[in-house]
Amino acid sequence: MSFRLIEVGDGLAIFDGTPGPDLLNTLGIVHGGWALTLIDTVTGCAAHSTLPAGVGFASIETKANFCRIIKADSGVVRAEGRVVSRGRSIISAEGRIVDESGQVLAHGTSTVAVLAPRPM
Repeated sequence: MSFRLIEVGDGLAIFDGTPGPDLLNTLGIVHGGWALTLIDTVTGCAAHSTLPAGVGFASIETKANFCRIIKADSGVVRAEGRVVSRGRSIISAEGRIVDESGQVLAHGTSTVAVLAPRPM
């Protein structure tokens, strides 16, 4: 998907992404699904970073707002996800994608379910 994990901490995840020509929609701009996937990934990893070993998660809902066009030549973008609220069974996180100058390209929220480990 042309993005990679840069940093992860308790309730935080940061990815870099490089959009390319293979991600263009019919209008010649990067498809919004790429940005939505990046937001879902970064918020999910932020949520996962708060869980003990063996406990998983699944996205229940991810929403995104697209603020600026992302082009194939936009360069490296950075996505940051942070946990906003953590309960026993539900975690809420927010994410944002910014360009190299710090302008927000997209932002969104995710709700994830905490999945207890299954016995083998």
